[in-house]
Amino acid sequence: MIRWLGLASATALLLTAGVATAQAEGEGASFPKGHYAEIDALPDWGGIWFLARGNPEAGPEPQPKLTGEYQAQREAWRQEVIANNGVERRTRSNCSPPGLPRIMRLGQYPYEFLFTPGRVTINQEAWMQTRTIWTDGRGHPPAEELDPSFHGHSIGHWEGDTLVIDTVGISAELEFGEGGVHSDQFRLIERIHLSPDNPDILVNEMRMEDPLALAEPYEVVSSYRRDRHGSLIEFQCAENDRNPINEAGETLFE
Repeated sequence: MIRWLGLASATALLLTAGVATAQAEGEGASFPKGHYAEIDALPDWGGIWFLARGNPEAGPEPQPKLTGEYQAQREAWRQEVIANNGVERRTRSNCSPPGLPRIMRLGQYPYEFLFTPGRVTINQEAWMQTRTIWTDGRGHPPAEELDPSFHGHSIGHWEGDTLVIDTVGISAELEFGEGGVHSDQFRLIERIHLSPDNPDILVNEMRMEDPLALAEPYEVVSSYRRDRHGSLIEFQCAENDRNPINEAGETLFE
Protein backbone atom coordinates (compact mmCIF):
# COMPACT_ATOMS: atom_id res chain seq x y z
CA MET A 1 0.00 0.00 0.00
CA ILE A 2 2.82 2.40 0.91
CA ARG A 3 4.54 1.61 -2.35
CA TRP A 4 1.32 2.31 -4.29
CA LEU A 5 0.82 5.67 -2.54
CA GLY A 6 4.36 6.62 -3.42
CA LEU A 7 3.68 5.83 -7.05
CA ALA A 8 0.51 7.92 -6.99
CA SER A 9 2.40 10.83 -5.47
CA ALA A 10 5.19 10.57 -8.00
CA THR A 11 2.69 10.33 -10.81
CA ALA A 12 0.89 13.43 -9.58
CA LEU A 13 4.18 15.32 -9.64
CA LEU A 14 4.80 14.15 -13.18
CA LEU A 15 1.33 15.23 -14.22
CA THR A 16 1.88 18.64 -12.65
CA ALA A 17 5.44 19.23 -13.83
CA GLY A 18 4.99 17.85 -17.32
CA VAL A 19 1.91 19.88 -18.12
CA ALA A 20 3.14 23.06 -16.47
CA THR A 21 6.37 22.97 -18.47
CA ALA A 22 4.53 22.64 -21.76
CA GLN A 23 1.97 25.33 -20.97
CA ALA A 24 2.70 28.82 -22.24
CA GLU A 25 1.99 31.72 -19.92
CA GLY A 26 -1.58 32.95 -20.23
CA GLU A 27 -2.83 29.81 -21.96
CA GLY A 28 -5.31 27.31 -20.61
CA ALA A 29 -4.12 23.84 -19.70
CA SER A 30 -3.87 21.55 -22.69
CA PHE A 31 -4.29 17.80 -22.88
CA PRO A 32 -0.79 16.73 -23.98
CA LYS A 33 -0.16 13.26 -25.32
CA GLY A 34 2.03 11.01 -23.25
CA HIS A 35 0.45 11.70 -19.86
CA TYR A 36 -2.83 9.80 -19.87
CA ALA A 37 -1.30 6.45 -18.86
CA GLU A 38 0.02 8.03 -15.67
CA ILE A 39 -3.54 8.79 -14.54
CA ASP A 40 -4.09 5.06 -13.98
CA ALA A 41 -1.89 5.36 -10.87
CA LEU A 42 -4.29 7.84 -9.27
CA PRO A 43 -7.05 6.56 -6.95
CA ASP A 44 -10.19 5.05 -8.45
CA TRP A 45 -13.03 7.56 -8.18
CA GLY A 46 -15.04 6.05 -11.03
CA GLY A 47 -18.83 6.10 -11.09
CA ILE A 48 -21.04 8.83 -9.65
CA TRP A 49 -21.23 9.96 -6.03
CA PHE A 50 -24.26 10.87 -3.90
CA LEU A 51 -24.02 12.89 -0.71
CA ALA A 52 -24.27 10.58 2.30
CA ARG A 53 -26.63 11.84 4.96
CA GLY A 54 -25.16 12.54 8.40
CA ASN A 55 -25.43 10.33 11.43
CA PRO A 56 -28.45 11.51 13.49
CA GLU A 57 -26.74 10.22 16.63
CA ALA A 58 -23.90 12.69 16.10
CA GLY A 59 -26.19 15.64 16.80
CA PRO A 60 -26.52 18.89 14.85
CA GLU A 61 -23.59 20.11 12.81
CA PRO A 62 -21.63 22.99 14.38
CA GLN A 63 -22.38 26.42 12.96
CA PRO A 64 -19.76 28.95 11.83
CA LYS A 65 -18.68 31.60 14.33
CA LEU A 66 -19.34 34.85 12.49
CA THR A 67 -18.06 38.30 13.37
CA GLY A 68 -20.14 41.42 14.17
CA GLU A 69 -22.01 42.57 11.06
CA TYR A 70 -21.95 39.11 9.48
CA GLN A 71 -23.53 37.54 12.57
CA ALA A 72 -26.14 40.32 12.71
CA GLN A 73 -26.97 39.78 9.05
CA ARG A 74 -27.37 36.04 9.58
CA GLU A 75 -29.67 36.56 12.57
CA ALA A 76 -31.82 39.02 10.60
CA TRP A 77 -32.07 36.43 7.81
CA ARG A 78 -33.07 33.73 10.31
CA GLN A 79 -35.83 35.85 11.84
CA GLU A 80 -37.22 36.77 8.43
CA VAL A 81 -37.31 33.12 7.32
CA ILE A 82 -39.11 32.14 10.52
CA ALA A 83 -41.64 34.96 10.03
CA ASN A 84 -42.31 33.85 6.46
CA ASN A 85 -42.87 30.14 7.15
CA GLY A 86 -39.46 29.02 5.93
CA VAL A 87 -39.45 30.98 2.63
CA GLU A 88 -36.09 32.63 1.97
CA ARG A 89 -35.83 36.00 0.22
CA ARG A 90 -33.34 35.88 -2.66
CA THR A 91 -31.80 38.64 -4.75
CA ARG A 92 -31.09 36.36 -7.70
CA SER A 93 -33.02 33.83 -9.73
CA ASN A 94 -34.22 30.75 -7.90
CA CYS A 95 -32.73 28.81 -10.80
CA SER A 96 -29.22 30.10 -10.14
CA PRO A 97 -26.86 27.50 -8.59
CA PRO A 98 -25.81 27.78 -4.93
CA GLY A 99 -22.09 28.00 -5.74
CA LEU A 100 -19.28 26.93 -3.48
CA PRO A 101 -19.14 25.54 -0.89
CA ARG A 102 -22.83 24.63 -0.75
CA ILE A 103 -22.90 22.91 -4.14
CA MET A 104 -20.52 20.26 -2.77
CA ARG A 105 -23.04 19.42 -0.06
CA LEU A 106 -26.25 18.81 -2.00
CA GLY A 107 -28.40 15.77 -1.41
CA GLN A 108 -30.20 13.86 -4.19
CA TYR A 109 -28.07 15.14 -7.10
CA PRO A 110 -24.80 13.22 -7.73
CA TYR A 111 -21.26 14.24 -8.70
CA GLU A 112 -18.80 12.86 -11.22
CA PHE A 113 -14.99 13.29 -11.07
CA LEU A 114 -12.90 13.24 -14.25
CA PHE A 115 -9.08 13.00 -14.17
CA THR A 116 -7.20 14.44 -17.16
CA PRO A 117 -3.69 15.86 -17.47
CA GLY A 118 -3.49 19.27 -15.84
CA ARG A 119 -6.91 19.30 -14.24
CA VAL A 120 -9.62 17.51 -12.30
CA THR A 121 -13.15 18.21 -13.50
CA ILE A 122 -16.20 17.85 -11.26
CA ASN A 123 -19.54 17.53 -13.03
CA GLN A 124 -22.56 18.09 -10.81
CA GLU A 125 -26.01 16.97 -11.91
CA ALA A 126 -27.92 19.83 -10.27
CA TRP A 127 -27.86 22.87 -12.56
CA MET A 128 -25.50 20.82 -14.80
CA GLN A 129 -22.54 22.60 -13.23
CA THR A 130 -18.90 22.00 -14.22
CA ARG A 131 -16.09 22.81 -11.82
CA THR A 132 -12.41 22.86 -12.86
CA ILE A 133 -9.52 22.27 -10.46
CA TRP A 134 -6.21 23.12 -12.14
CA THR A 135 -3.43 20.65 -11.27
CA ASP A 136 -0.88 21.91 -13.80
CA GLY A 137 1.18 23.87 -11.28
CA ARG A 138 -0.38 27.28 -11.85
CA GLY A 139 -1.19 29.60 -8.95
CA HIS A 140 -4.16 31.88 -8.38
CA PRO A 141 -4.42 35.08 -10.43
CA PRO A 142 -3.65 38.33 -8.55
CA ALA A 143 -6.57 39.35 -6.35
CA GLU A 144 -7.31 42.40 -8.52
CA GLU A 145 -7.67 40.14 -11.58
CA LEU A 146 -10.05 37.64 -10.01
CA ASP A 147 -13.59 37.73 -11.35
CA PRO A 148 -15.84 36.61 -8.43
CA SER A 149 -17.99 33.70 -9.53
CA PHE A 150 -20.08 30.78 -8.33
CA HIS A 151 -17.08 28.42 -8.22
CA GLY A 152 -14.20 30.84 -7.86
CA HIS A 153 -10.71 29.83 -8.97
CA SER A 154 -9.49 26.40 -7.83
CA ILE A 155 -5.98 24.98 -7.92
CA GLY A 156 -5.08 21.54 -6.61
CA HIS A 157 -2.38 18.97 -6.07
CA TRP A 158 -2.18 15.37 -4.96
CA GLU A 159 -0.77 14.36 -1.57
CA GLY A 160 -0.64 10.59 -1.92
CA ASP A 161 -4.23 9.60 -2.65
CA THR A 162 -5.71 12.89 -1.36
CA LEU A 163 -6.67 15.72 -3.69
CA VAL A 164 -5.99 19.04 -1.96
CA ILE A 165 -7.95 21.97 -3.44
CA ASP A 166 -7.50 25.66 -2.69
CA THR A 167 -10.28 27.96 -3.93
CA VAL A 168 -10.53 31.76 -3.87
CA GLY A 169 -12.60 34.31 -5.76
CA ILE A 170 -16.01 32.94 -4.71
CA SER A 171 -18.72 35.60 -5.03
CA ALA A 172 -19.46 37.35 -1.74
CA GLU A 173 -23.17 37.28 -2.65
CA LEU A 174 -23.26 33.53 -2.03
CA GLU A 175 -24.04 31.87 1.30
CA PHE A 176 -21.66 29.33 2.76
CA GLY A 177 -24.10 28.17 5.43
CA GLU A 178 -27.71 28.78 6.37
CA GLY A 179 -27.92 32.53 5.95
CA GLY A 180 -24.19 33.01 6.50
CA VAL A 181 -22.47 35.18 3.92
CA HIS A 182 -18.77 35.93 3.60
CA SER A 183 -16.42 38.64 2.37
CA ASP A 184 -14.30 38.73 -0.78
CA GLN A 185 -11.44 37.28 1.28
CA PHE A 186 -13.20 33.94 1.73
CA ARG A 187 -11.03 30.87 1.06
CA LEU A 188 -12.11 27.23 0.79
CA ILE A 189 -9.63 24.40 1.31
CA GLU A 190 -10.76 20.85 0.55
CA ARG A 191 -9.04 17.53 1.12
CA ILE A 192 -10.85 14.80 -0.82
CA HIS A 193 -9.96 11.12 -0.46
CA LEU A 194 -11.47 7.65 -0.30
CA SER A 195 -12.42 6.44 3.15
CA PRO A 196 -9.78 4.08 4.58
CA ASP A 197 -12.65 1.89 5.83
CA ASN A 198 -14.73 1.74 2.64
CA PRO A 199 -13.47 2.35 -0.92
CA ASP A 200 -17.02 3.22 -1.99
CA ILE A 201 -17.14 6.24 0.33
CA LEU A 202 -15.47 9.51 -0.68
CA VAL A 203 -14.64 12.01 2.08
CA ASN A 204 -14.38 15.78 1.63
CA GLU A 205 -12.76 17.62 4.55
CA MET A 206 -13.69 21.28 4.08
CA ARG A 207 -12.01 24.21 5.83
CA MET A 208 -13.34 27.74 5.33
CA GLU A 209 -11.31 30.82 6.20
CA ASP A 210 -12.30 34.50 6.11
CA PRO A 211 -10.48 37.10 8.26
CA LEU A 212 -13.43 39.50 7.98
CA ALA A 213 -16.50 37.26 8.33
CA LEU A 214 -15.25 34.37 10.46
CA ALA A 215 -13.98 34.61 14.04
CA GLU A 216 -12.20 31.30 13.45
CA PRO A 217 -11.86 28.80 10.57
CA TYR A 218 -15.02 26.79 9.99
CA GLU A 219 -14.55 23.07 9.31
CA VAL A 220 -17.09 20.51 8.14
CA VAL A 221 -16.80 17.03 6.65
CA SER A 222 -18.98 15.69 3.86
CA SER A 223 -18.99 12.15 2.52
CA TYR A 224 -20.38 10.63 -0.66
CA ARG A 225 -21.43 7.08 -1.53
CA ARG A 226 -20.52 5.58 -4.88
CA ASP A 227 -22.84 4.30 -7.59
CA ARG A 228 -20.39 2.46 -9.82
CA HIS A 229 -22.80 2.02 -12.73
CA GLY A 230 -24.82 5.24 -12.56
CA SER A 231 -24.60 8.31 -14.78
CA LEU A 232 -25.66 11.95 -14.55
CA ILE A 233 -28.96 12.95 -16.11
CA GLU A 234 -29.99 16.28 -17.63
CA PHE A 235 -31.10 19.00 -15.23
CA GLN A 236 -33.05 22.01 -16.50
CA CYS A 237 -34.46 24.50 -14.04
CA ALA A 238 -35.06 27.66 -16.05
CA GLU A 239 -37.74 26.23 -18.32
CA ASN A 240 -40.12 26.27 -15.34
CA ASP A 241 -38.77 29.37 -13.59
CA ARG A 242 -42.07 30.93 -12.50
CA ASN A 243 -41.28 32.28 -9.03
CA PRO A 244 -42.88 35.73 -8.58
CA ILE A 245 -40.55 38.66 -7.83
CA ASN A 246 -40.98 42.29 -6.77
CA GLU A 247 -39.60 45.41 -8.47
CA ALA A 248 -36.22 44.90 -6.77
CA GLY A 249 -35.94 41.41 -8.21
CA GLU A 250 -36.47 39.72 -4.86
CA THR A 251 -38.60 36.62 -4.35
CA LEU A 252 -42.12 37.40 -3.17
CA PHE A 253 -43.51 35.50 -0.21
CA GLU A 254 -46.40 33.81 -1.96
